[in-house]
Amino acid sequence: MEKFVVNTEENLRLICGEYREKFEAFRAYLLEFNEKYNLTAITGEKDVTYKHFLDSAAARELFFQGASVAEIGSGAGFPSLPLKILREDLRFTLFESVGKKCDFLRFIVDKLGFFGMNICNMRSEDAAREKKYRESFDFAVARAVARMNVLCEYSMPLVKKGGMFIAYKSADTAEIDEAKRAVKELGGEKTEIFPYELPEGYGERNLAVVKKVNQTPAKYPRGNGKERKQPL
Repeated sequence: MEKFVVNTEENLRLICGEYREKFEAFRAYLLEFNEKYNLTAITGEKDVTYKHFLDSAAARELFFQGASVAEIGSGAGFPSLPLKILREDLRFTLFESVGKKCDFLRFIVDKLGFFGMNICNMRSEDAAREKKYRESFDFAVARAVARMNVLCEYSMPLVKKGGMFIAYKSADTAEIDEAKRAVKELGGEKTEIFPYELPEGYGERNLAVVKKVNQTPAKYPRGNGKERKQPL
C-alpha cells in the first residue's frame, strides 16, 4: 500500500486516448440527462474531464483483478463509471437512493455495454443490513457523499474482512483525522492517505484508504439518520 502513487498523467492519457470514445459518449449522455435530472453542476468540457473523469480515475490501480466494488451514493456514477470504463474487469454494485439517478445509471450501463454492474435503488445503510450485501465486497468507494466519519459507517459494513474502503477527499486532512475513532470502531486500521493533484490548477486531492482488519459490530450501521446526526 505504501508504494501506491496516483498516476494522474497516465490516467489522463487513457481518458483522452485509448478510452476517449466511451468517455465522450458518457459526457454527452450526462449533459443530456442533466437538463432533466440535475445530476451535476459541473458541465464544461474541461471541468468534466478533470473534476469528474480524471478525479474518479485516481484509484484505478488500487483494485485487484476482478474485484467486487460497492459504491456508496452513486449519484451520476462517479467514481464507478469512469473506473468501469478503464477497468472492465471490476464488478460494481451501485447504491443510490434517488430513483431518477438510478434510471440514468441503468441507461449508461446499457448504452456503454457494461457487464457486471448492479444498480440498487436503496440506501447503503439499508443494504448493509441485508445478508447478501453485508461484508460481501472486496472494496467500497465513495466520492462527494459525506464527511469521513459518516462515510465509514455507511461503507465499512459492506466490506469483507481484508477488504478496503476508498474515499475520495479534498486536500484538507482534518476530517480524515476526526474519523480515527469511527475507523477503529467499524473494523478498520489506520487510514492511509494518497495525495494527488489535478492538472491546470484544478486542485489537490486525497484518496483516504482504510483496510478492514476486523468484522464490523452488528449494531452498525445504526440507521434512521443517526450516522449523520450522531457521527462516531
